[in-house]
Amino acid sequence: MLVDGPAGPIEVLFDQPTKPAVGVAIVAHPQPLLGGDARHKVPQVLTRGLCDAGWLVARPNFRGVGRSAGTHDNGDGETDDLLVLCDLLRHQHPGLALALVGFSFGAFVQARVAQALAEAGAPASRVALVGMPFGEVEGQRRYDTPQGIADALVVHGEYDERVPLQAILDWARPHAQPVVVVPGADHVFTGRLKVLRRLVTAHLTPNPRHSR
Repeated sequence: MLVDGPAGPIEVLFDQPTKPAVGVAIVAHPQPLLGGDARHKVPQVLTRGLCDAGWLVARPNFRGVGRSAGTHDNGDGETDDLLVLCDLLRHQHPGLALALVGFSFGAFVQARVAQALAEAGAPASRVALVGMPFGEVEGQRRYDTPQGIADALVVHGEYDERVPLQAILDWARPHAQPVVVVPGADHVFTGRLKVLRRLVTAHLTPNPRHSR
C-alpha cells in the first residue's frame, strides 16, 4: 500500500501472519544507493521468520525506491518517513507491540527512529539492528549512528567487508552495549541467514504484547 509521508507516498509491503498478530514489526532495507530495497534477501528472510512467529510485518521502501516518492536523504528524511509509519501502525493496531528491525543502512535509520521514539516517551517494544554502519565505511560514506539504544539486539558479522567489526565495537563501547558476533559471517550473512533469523525472531518473541 501507499502511505502519505513528508515527501509524498511511501510504498510499504505488508506480510500477514497466519494467526492473530502478536505485534507489528517494521523491517528496513539496506542502502538504496547500492541497490537495496524492501525485497532484498536479508529483510525477506527476517520477515519470514517474524511472520512465522506471529508478527505483522511492514517493509517500507525508502525514498526514491519502488513507488516511494522523494530522493535519497542520507537518513534524515528516511527517519521522518519511518516515524510517520510508526504513528500510523500504532493507531491502526492499538495495544500491540511495535518492533523496529533494520539491516545495514536500514539499521542506521532504525537506530535514529528508536532514539526519537524514546525521547518522545513512546519507545519501541523491541529493536534489532543488523550489520549497522558507524563512522566512515566503504564508499566514503559516514554515519553518525546514535549510541546507547536501550535493550537493542545488535548483530554483526565477524568478517563484514563493508562495516568492519571494529567499527561497531567502537560504537558500542561508550555505553557497554552488547554486540552479538556471528562467526564467519560477511555483511549479508552468506550461509548464516538461518542463524540471523533465529537471533532476531528470538529477540522479538518474549512478551510481545505491549500497552503502547
